Amino acid sequence: MGHGSSGPPTTAPAPAPRGTVRERIDRLLREVVKFGAVGGMGLLVNLLVFNLVRQVTDLQVVRASVIATVVAIVFNYIGFRYFAYRDRDKSGRTREMTLFLLFSAVGLVIENGVLYTATYGFGWDSPLQSNIFKFLGIGVATLFRFWSYRTWVFRALPVREPVTRGAPSDGSRTTQRVL
Repeated sequence: MGHGSSGPPTTAPAPAPRGTVRERIDRLLREVVKFGAVGGMGLLVNLLVFNLVRQVTDLQVVRASVIATVVAIVFNYIGFRYFAYRDRDKSGRTREMTLFLLFSAVGLVIENGVLYTATYGFGWDSPLQSNIFKFLGIGVATLFRFWSYRTWVFRALPVREPVTRGAPSDGSRTTQRVL
């Protein structure tokens, strides 16, 4: 843009760098909120299936919990892939699914290990105690899952910096963003 007759040049301010600390924190917070929304729904699915299986079958506590966890894993994959991480790399679905199942299995062991220890190690096996330790196990496993899913499974696409063209030959200081 040129100079006006009564004011300074009317050039657009340069955009802030895309990788500022504030922007990275904002992206992480949005990711945590989306992960939490899917995870919260998965938690409800997990606990509902767990209690339903406990009520209608004679399965032992940990076996009922494993079934509920598997149902929640399927639910969560759909939520993560198509909601929380829909903007992430989709090029290697086989790799993604393999890693998701691997890390989900580790989370399943963590989650049900807490319940197993409470039930068979300490004898805490009332319905209330089972739900408390199921919930606690889910919480511990969720920390692991968040780290592993965002780091290994749903990898972020590289941030593309805007390309700018050099100054025009007339000497003005405008730049043009090219995406």
